[in-house]
Order: sequence, then C-alpha cells, then structure tokens
Amino acid sequence: MSILIKNGRIITAEQDYSADIYCEDEHITRIGKQLDAPPNATVVDATGKYVFPGFIDPHVHIYLPFMGTFAKDTHESASKAALVGGTTTFIEMICQSCSEQPLADGFELWRGKAEGNSACDFTFHQAVTRLDKETEGQLTEIVRSGITSFKVFLAYKGAFGISDEELYHTMRLAKKLGVIVTAHCENADAVLALQQKLLAEGKTGPEWHYWSRPPRVEAEGVHHLLTFAEIHGTHCYLVHTSCEEALQEALLAMQRGVNVRVETLIQYLLLDKSHAELPNFEGSKYVMSPPLRDKRNQEIFWNALRQGFVSTVATDHAPFDFKGQKEMGRGDFTKIPNGIPSLEDRINLLYTHGVCEGRLDLNTFVDCASTQAAKLFGLYPRKGTIAIGSDADLVVYDPTYRGTISARTHHLNLDYSAFEGWEIKGRPHVVTVRGEVAARDGKFVGTVGRGKLLKRDTHASR
Repeated sequence: MSILIKNGRIITAEQDYSADIYCEDEHITRIGKQLDAPPNATVVDATGKYVFPGFIDPHVHIYLPFMGTFAKDTHESASKAALVGGTTTFIEMICQSCSEQPLADGFELWRGKAEGNSACDFTFHQAVTRLDKETEGQLTEIVRSGITSFKVFLAYKGAFGISDEELYHTMRLAKKLGVIVTAHCENADAVLALQQKLLAEGKTGPEWHYWSRPPRVEAEGVHHLLTFAEIHGTHCYLVHTSCEEALQEALLAMQRGVNVRVETLIQYLLLDKSHAELPNFEGSKYVMSPPLRDKRNQEIFWNALRQGFVSTVATDHAPFDFKGQKEMGRGDFTKIPNGIPSLEDRINLLYTHGVCEGRLDLNTFVDCASTQAAKLFGLYPRKGTIAIGSDADLVVYDPTYRGTISARTHHLNLDYSAFEGWEIKGRPHVVTVRGEVAARDGKFVGTVGRGKLLKRDTHASR
C-alpha cells in the first residue's frame, strides 16, 4: 500500500513549506519536490490545500457506563466520525467505578470493545478509582503493556472519586513508573453539598447545574491535586479546564516548578453557560462537568493557547441522546448524563474560529490539536508530526470548503448536535491512517477494525 500526496503546503507545529509526501508500508518514507511514485500508488493532488499531521484527541469517552445509562457511540461510529473530522488517533478514558474488581478487568473490557471495531488508532488513560496493594500491582502490569497514563477523579463521589490517601499513593506510584496523571479537578464534597442545597430549594432545571459546580470549586480541585503532585514531583495533566480561576491555579503551580500541563475543550472556547439556560429543557444538551462558563473565559483561553500556557484542545466526547437519556434529568439536573459531544467537529471548529478569525496561527493550530498530545502521551514522533519514519497519518485540508454542521449529516450515533447550524470554513479533503485513505470529502471510506492499540513510552524511557 503506497500513497503520494503532491503539491501540498505542509504544516507542522514548527514548519510551513511546500513539498510532496510519499508513504509506503504505513510510514512516511520520502518528503521532497516532484517525487515520483510506482504505477500502483494512490496519488492525491493537494494543490491549494494544507497537509497536516493526523490530529489527536487526547480525551474521549466511547464505551461509558454513566449515571444509569450508556454512551451511545460504538467504536465503529465514533472512529468513523473522528476520521471524517480529521482525527486519526484518540485516547479513551477507561472509567470503571470504584466498586468494580479488579482494575485489570476494566482494562480488558475497554480494550475488547475497541480492538477489531475502531477504524482509527487508539490508546487509553487508565482510571484509578481505588488503590491498594492489589490494584497497585495491576496498574504496574497495565503500564508495562504500554498504557502510560492514569486518570483520577476529584469528583463523582461514590462512583469514580478517590480518597486523599488513595490520591497520595497514586501520585507516588505514577512518579515511580514514569507515567503522567490526568485529572478531573473539582471538589466532590462541595459539589454534593451544593447539589443537595439547590434541589432542596426547588432549583431542579439544567440551568442550575452550573451553580452546583461554580468556578471556585474547580479551582480548589486544581489546587488540591497539584499539592499532591508537588509532594512527589509527579507529572500531571489537567483535563477539561474551563475557567480563569482554575487556569490561574495551574499557572501558579507552574511558577513553583510543578510539572503540569493544561487541556481545554473546543466547547469551552465556543460555547458559554447561556446555552445550558435554554428553555424547554434544551439546556440539558449543554450539561457537562465542569460546566460551560461565562463567555469572558473564552478569550482568556484563546490567549493561553497562543502563549502555550494551555497545551491541548480536546473534546471530552461523551455522547448521550437528548431523547431518552438527557431527559432522565427532567425534574433533577443531577440525573442529566454529562457530555457535549464534538469528536467529529473539533478540528473544523478550531480551524474556523481559531485560524480563520486570527486567534491561532497554523503552527499553533497543529501543535494544540496534534503535536502536544503526541509528545505528552508518549506517541511522538510516531504521531503528531510529518517526518520520515512517522506513521502516515495525514490530513489534506481544503480551506475553501464551506458547510454547515448538522445532526442530520454527522456520523455520530446521536440524535442532536451541540453546534447545529454552525458554519465551518474548511474541512478535510483526504484523511489517511498509516497510509490508507480512510475519509474523503466528508465520507468514511476506510476499514472498520484496522485501528491499532498504540503502545506508548513512559516519561522515564523517553
């Protein structure tokens, strides 16, 4: 299988130049001007188009038992949507509850759901929902298998959350093994108390979800996590950071020398809490945790991306139908399944509202949507760049395309889009995964099941 991409403008996190790219045996083998290819090679004319490295979403949920229901996507539907949108690799959260035994079984369950069903490459963050001598041994074996990041929850008390004692020892173990700890930062006790107070006052609609998890609750969670990280010198990654208060806690820790990186979501860059206040329960479509924030936070995060204080833009993709699932929370906002799905639309929205509106240059766009995730999670330079020897994950991007997002045309297994009717400027023309064309002009044309589980390096081995 070989492919030649001709006449494209190649954009990486650091470079911007015109050349051809030739790929065979799943890798990039030549980059240069006026390259020739064998007669049987697939040739893609990229004249007038950008060629980006395949994009990486470092935070998705696909198989997800949550709040009495299950996320709607399968690995087939989610990977098709990802590829059509230019994402060639995603990192899924293994989120078993603290009552499930053992952790190793959760890893095998999630891996079994993905292998043979995903069209794009994938790997996992292993959630640590309890820690004792038994689970410590299981986590060590999971890391040896190539899963080199943990996930901890400072939220969802009684489901995913861990105690401070468990957090202390998780940070110690992560430092010992050379893995990065990704973290959902809130204060679980404060959230529970605020939920109970609001419901007792008859404040039950989706608009009250915000007030059960205000910015200071998220900021306290960040401060709390990074105190434990600082004790052990553990490398940490803050998922779905939503507000200035939380970002400031991270920046203060960075100034103290804490090894922490920050993720935000495309939703926080473009949506605000007024969406969760829409009437007729429409606001439930926009309930996620941490919640959408005041609009003023958006420019703060765009600016932080430009300056490199925020490393990545992810989705926290968690798809639940409006009808039958989000509606579970009618009369009680605490029962609304959390999530604003955007796996298919992340790249087009980031390009449209970041690059086209002058908020991001092309190199920063690639950096925050691909390269930083590859570097942080042990995939670089196999993924996240265009270089000889890298996997042939490429996105030939058409900046002249104009279109509209709609649930009627998306590939997600979901009955709504949070960005219904939004216009996009640009979309992937051709997307390849390890040298195979997997999407073309908004249609999936790849091979379901071809996606590989990626084994990653630890920080200690890089």
